Amino acid sequence: MEIKSRQLSELGLDQWFIDKAGELCQPEQRLARVTVVDRGWYVVSNEDGDVSARATGKFLHGTDSTSDMPCVGDWVCVHYDSEDSASIHMVLPRKSFLRRKSAGKTIEFQMIAANIDVAFIVQSCHYDFNVPRLERYLVMASEGQVEPVLVLTKTDLVSAEELAHLIAEIRHGGISTRIIALSNVTGAGLDEIRELMGFGKTYCLLGSSGVGKTTLINELTGQDTLKTRAVSDSGEGRHTTVRRQLIVLAQGAMIIDTPGMREIGIFAASEGMADSFDDILELSQCCRFNNCSHTNEPGCEVLQAIQDGKLQQDRADNYAKLKRESESNEASYAEKRKKSKGSEKGGKSGMKHR
Repeated sequence: MEIKSRQLSELGLDQWFIDKAGELCQPEQRLARVTVVDRGWYVVSNEDGDVSARATGKFLHGTDSTSDMPCVGDWVCVHYDSEDSASIHMVLPRKSFLRRKSAGKTIEFQMIAANIDVAFIVQSCHYDFNVPRLERYLVMASEGQVEPVLVLTKTDLVSAEELAHLIAEIRHGGISTRIIALSNVTGAGLDEIRELMGFGKTYCLLGSSGVGKTTLINELTGQDTLKTRAVSDSGEGRHTTVRRQLIVLAQGAMIIDTPGMREIGIFAASEGMADSFDDILELSQCCRFNNCSHTNEPGCEVLQAIQDGKLQQDRADNYAKLKRESESNEASYAEKRKKSKGSEKGGKSGMKHR
């Protein structure tokens, strides 16, 4: 398999992916990156440009979970069926990822993006600000080995004192992640974001609908790359993004836009929890009981820290809530997989007796 790494490096290719491609891609296949995902169809990109693509039936049959399907940012082995179409045969292992529990009652992973260096977690100062929600995003980023940066938008709609209060609230909540204050109206904060973005690195925007993600991309590209709609009188934006796509910027960085998320379900996120709530986990190591729930047990260091004013009650409550949610979803997912495998074995067994 021929890989023109000099050109593909502009899409983020490095030696790690080259080695994986050499192991997994067939000689007649080529390496490409998934740059658009929209309702089951894909656009893949390499040194020759962009083409529409589909996953082969063999690939689909071999997937055990929706998380195995190609997502934006993935590197894939493709066969070019014609000048303007390709088929996806293999998804290379992911260095990093962003995923959540699927919306609603379905217990399944939903991949958001893969092979991301930095996630810009975007919240509006005006109406969307919510520290527990920020903590959910931080758990998601940490679980997927993605560096988070918080972006507070619409700063032109609040006073300097109000902005300082919001930042203080984040810091008081135990969050030390870098914060960029941004106004798409005045341009404040844009240079800070541009300076952070490096050649060949991939960035992803996460946040609710209408917080200014699409406007930020248009500012970074210098043109109306993506459609936006007018905001309401309250300053709340209107949701426009309906697909996930990767955009290459002039300076060589890449940014992924994603649809706004109403739900951020936490699923199998023990590592992300450990990183995002390391202060609570450190305290819990000193609790009298190993299985302390930090609710009413004697000798609980978490409760003592709350009483001493060293830990916010809201942060402890959110930690407990996310932990229960993650463990419950993980248990339900394991049970679902167990039943699915049992059904498969039963079906095969039945066929043998025919």
